[in-house]
Amino acid sequence: MELPTRIYQKEQTLSFFKILKESLRDIRSSLFLARQLATRDITAQYRQSFLGILWAFITPLVTALVWIILNGSGAVRITDTGLPYPIFVISGTLLWAIITEAINSPISSTNGAKGILSKINFPKEALVVSGVFKLLFNALPKVLIMIIFMVIYGVSFQLSMLLFPVILLGAIFFGTTIGFFLTPIGMLYKDISKMISMGLKFLMYATPVVFAIPAEEGILKTLMELNPISPILVTARDFLVGSNPEYLSYFGIVIAICVPLFFIGLVLYRISIPIIVERMSA
Repeated sequence: MELPTRIYQKEQTLSFFKILKESLRDIRSSLFLARQLATRDITAQYRQSFLGILWAFITPLVTALVWIILNGSGAVRITDTGLPYPIFVISGTLLWAIITEAINSPISSTNGAKGILSKINFPKEALVVSGVFKLLFNALPKVLIMIIFMVIYGVSFQLSMLLFPVILLGAIFFGTTIGFFLTPIGMLYKDISKMISMGLKFLMYATPVVFAIPAEEGILKTLMELNPISPILVTARDFLVGSNPEYLSYFGIVIAICVPLFFIGLVLYRISIPIIVERMSA
């Protein structure tokens, strides 16, 4: 009797939606692992530090105080922001810190796990989720600082303040989406992380962090209005003080664009990280 012949070969086609489905499934199944990794990293971050978690308050607070002092002394002329300048600059620097941390989080979390990536088989998405957990933890003291300053400067409670966490999550979502696309090349070349850090420092001055969007037409106003981070900061401030959210529609457009980009970045991350790890361990 003639035996059937079967030919096994590697599948050459990659299904985007199949990979996305597997990635989302692994995210759900790796929540416990991600939480454990985040707890380990947070503990290690502050264990050998004299001031410990106070550094989460000190760094953005010092940045804000520098600008408050410069504005108060007249060394820097700040245009009208529509609200007390300390509230404006504190909210701007704290939100900017959260966004920049979200952009760098996928790279730092994945780079920090280089030692186990090539030795242990586990869902790589757990690293990104652990980064989000750390972001949320680090955001709490920043929000607390903001609340304290609002109380000091007499900002009364507004119902719109209850929507601020939505903007905060939107900021983290925006930063993480960008981070997905930067992670593969950032793991291969260390210069990328330095370039990102340097680029964000320049971008800060094209974003309404310490300066309001100019009222007069000009290059700076155009750059600030086109900057996709601007509606996040402006809408967050509007919700905090109960103002009419002028850039709410733009904020919605930015988040809507981030949704498909997030899924594309997630698939790119799932495909590229094993290849990069294999190349680095060769």
